Amino acid sequence: MISVVHVGWKGAFKNIGKKVITLFKKKGSNIKDLIVVMGPCISVKNYEIKKDFLKKFLRKSKKNKIYFKFNQNKIFFNLRKYIYFQFKSLGINKLEIINKDTFSGKNSYFSARRSLVKKENDYGRNISLIMIN
Repeated sequence: MISVVHVGWKGAFKNIGKKVITLFKKKGSNIKDLIVVMGPCISVKNYEIKKDFLKKFLRKSKKNKIYFKFNQNKIFFNLRKYIYFQFKSLGINKLEIINKDTFSGKNSYFSARRSLVKKENDYGRNISLIMIN
C-alpha cells in the first residue's frame, strides 16, 4: 500500500497522520514495516505565526510549546518537528525527511505564504506522482 497526504498545520493539528496510519493498520499493515517520507515544507525560520495560533496549539497540549521558537517578540512554528514527533509517537521508526524549505526555494517550490509575504501575483500549482515499482 502507498499513500500521499498533504499535512500542513491544519492537517497536523487534526492528526491526519494518525488517521492514515490507523487506516494502514486496519488494512493489515505492520507498523514496523511502514516507511514515512516527509517532503519539503516551510522551515521554522520562515514560519512566523501570531499569538492566537500559538494559543490554539497550547490549548490542545501544553507540551506543544517545544514546537515554537520565540525571537525578538516574534513567534515561529516548527511544522516539520511537530509532524515528525506525531509519527514517532505512533511507533513509526522508518522516517525519512527531505529537508528543503518551500518558502526559500522560490524556483523549486510553490508557497502561498511566500506569495503573500512578498506580494507575488500567484503562488503556483503543484502535482505529485507516486508509484510502487
